[in-house]
Amino acid sequence: MTPDLTAMGLELAFIGMGTVFAFLTLLVGVTSLMSRLVIRFSSAEPVNPVPLTRSGQARPSPAILAAVATAVRRYRDGQTR
Repeated sequence: MTPDLTAMGLELAFIGMGTVFAFLTLLVGVTSLMSRLVIRFSSAEPVNPVPLTRSGQARPSPAILAAVATAVRRYRDGQTR
């Protein structure tokens, strides 16, 4: 007597869902372990605050201002008028 087709389908579905559940559980466990290891063994670098102007806005460096100005100039030169 051959097994019922529905029973075979349910068995395959349970095996597939069990495999996915096991893999996802393993993935969460390994990710949590890696996170704890990184936090434990990483060296925290000191944060250097950005100097603020009187208005409270951070002042960009001259190199950044020059790069932005060059990018705007190139963009505007490429536009058709």
